[in-house]
Amino acid sequence: MKFGTKVIHSGLKTDPSTGSIITPIYQTSTYVQEKPGENKGFEYSRTSNPTRTALEDSISSIECGRYSICYASGMGACDAIVKLLKPGDKIISNNDVYGGTYRMFEQVFKNFNIDFEYTDLTNAENLDEIICINTKMIWIESPSNPLLNIIDIKKIKSKIEGTEILLVVDNTFATPALQNPLNLGADIVIHSATKYIGGHSDIILGALITNTKTIYEQLFLITKSCGAVPGPMDCFLALRGIKTLDIRVKKHCENAKAINDFLSTRKEIKEIFWPGRSEHKNHKIAKKQMKDFGGMISFNLINDNFSDAVSIITNTKYFKLAESLGGVESLISHPASMTHASIPKEERDKKNLKDSLIRLSVGIEDQSDLINDLKNALDMLH
Repeated sequence: MKFGTKVIHSGLKTDPSTGSIITPIYQTSTYVQEKPGENKGFEYSRTSNPTRTALEDSISSIECGRYSICYASGMGACDAIVKLLKPGDKIISNNDVYGGTYRMFEQVFKNFNIDFEYTDLTNAENLDEIICINTKMIWIESPSNPLLNIIDIKKIKSKIEGTEILLVVDNTFATPALQNPLNLGADIVIHSATKYIGGHSDIILGALITNTKTIYEQLFLITKSCGAVPGPMDCFLALRGIKTLDIRVKKHCENAKAINDFLSTRKEIKEIFWPGRSEHKNHKIAKKQMKDFGGMISFNLINDNFSDAVSIITNTKYFKLAESLGGVESLISHPASMTHASIPKEERDKKNLKDSLIRLSVGIEDQSDLINDLKNALDMLH
């Protein structure tokens, strides 16, 4: 089954009681049992719910996985994964990891004696220098948030082949439409399904996917016990969003290329981060492991100052100033003061997260309107 067909049909079954072609919203907390312990696969909605099960089956299919678990947020999924570890274990991550993930690592799980180390994994050889006996997990984003760095997933996997170290890949930016990390060696794939999977900025939802039954069983126990599950309405909306994921992502990519071409002509901009640029570090790897280059673009200004960045992000009309990404509408944000504000400035500077860095989530509007919107904002600097 091709991807464009998967997003329409995978995980979906005709409702047996009505023949409804759309999965119903099973707005229920519990289920009648004919005898104690005898049920039709559902007993309590923290454990499972038919709407959520349909979504999990759909996400498993589009990510080429066997098992999926959905959560009340992307961070809920991340939380469950870290709970696979024990005190004294270590996670190695790319050094420009999402600010919310960094905050969870440093301000929550460090208190439980889990160790974290960050390095530039765009060069997989850097892993050799810091991997140790306590390393239990490699946690990467590719493309990363917000610098769009590309990590060679197969190469990272080759570094830990034959060990018990788990490779976790956050695939939120690429989406299953462009990249399937399980096929490249990942043990667990994460999504903030709030973003492209939902696609309409109307849900908060997370997901993880794996092909390994033992990993799934451990994660299911954690989820059932800790309860960070989504409600059926959010699952229904995510199922609806998935149906248009293929066509939406194609338009996101098309518009992002046009925005990149426009930004390349502007003298106010020092550096553009988008994997489709031939000069982008690891562009060739992106071309190999992704089907296209995505709808996210970031850029630094020639004058690296906060005030110029603020001038731009507060003077766009169609690019709305907001956190999040992956919706049909275009968004503009300032990572240093928004999504990555939890990272201390000295750490941001080391990671090239500059005060003038601006991140775009390019939507599916008419590209000429988006280009004119950015042009007007940039022109106001003069």
